[in-house]
Amino acid sequence: MPKSARMKKEKDPEGRMPLADHLRELRNRLAKAMLAIVVASVVAAFFSQQLMTLLSSPVPKCLPDTSLSANTGGRCVVLAYQTMLSPFTSTVKVIMLAGLVASSPVWLYQLWAFVAPGLHRSEKKYTYWFAAIAVPLFAAGAFTAFLIMPVSVRVLISITPDVASNFLSLDDLLDFTTRMVLVFGLAFELPLLLIMLNLTGVVTGKRMAGWWRAMVMGTFVFGAVATPSTDPLGMIALAGPIIVLYFIAVGVSLLNDRRKARRNPDAGLSDDEASVLDLTPEPVPAPRALPEQATGDTDGARAHRTGGYDDIT
Repeated sequence: MPKSARMKKEKDPEGRMPLADHLRELRNRLAKAMLAIVVASVVAAFFSQQLMTLLSSPVPKCLPDTSLSANTGGRCVVLAYQTMLSPFTSTVKVIMLAGLVASSPVWLYQLWAFVAPGLHRSEKKYTYWFAAIAVPLFAAGAFTAFLIMPVSVRVLISITPDVASNFLSLDDLLDFTTRMVLVFGLAFELPLLLIMLNLTGVVTGKRMAGWWRAMVMGTFVFGAVATPSTDPLGMIALAGPIIVLYFIAVGVSLLNDRRKARRNPDAGLSDDEASVLDLTPEPVPAPRALPEQATGDTDGARAHRTGGYDDIT
């Protein structure tokens, strides 16, 4: 057996390790996640102009030869920078956002790899599904945000009176777009979180189904508060898909509970009903004899063999 293999520590099957090893593993996981974000951001830097154009696409921009009188009444918007550092800071924010989203499979996996050793075998299987579905759900939320943003922007600027024009800071527009993408993307993760809680036994599908009134009301309130556009269209566009996904999560949870009930023979028992007891007699092993009874040693001999101490001392 090689010396390096003998010196290598065996992993605990239950994932237990000293605190120093936990901190060392956390440092390594964070370093790998940050490296993935940096690499993705460097790649995104080569497409910064395309990303800026994409994020500003929801706004109806004025053509370069548009006169000021043609810009009144919310017909179009003039985008401009207000400070000298704004072009640099806005580009960096867009690049970092793109790097964070593009590298999400890597840092989600690193998060799973750090948490997985402390989970049971069945729970580890569920985390694979979580990491695999979380990214498409976030992408679906971001795509929904891009679909609703042009309509929301047109509704908002249509309120502009005929005596005024719209001059928007590109920084504000990018912040608005980024918040919309993050809010929609993270909100679409809620049904997945509920399914994971059901799979791990934290909440049942029946209990989730009983929350539907509060969930519908809370989702609309969340959509009204969280969307930066604060218009009814954005609220409905955010709340509608989340409610649909919530009922899908309830259906999946109910099916999972039914599957567990078929495998558990005691699942149909109420809390006050006693289960069937197994009264089959089992053989009792013979008692072991005490050492002094088996050997017949005297107190002095036993004390001499134990270093001069008797049973009390």
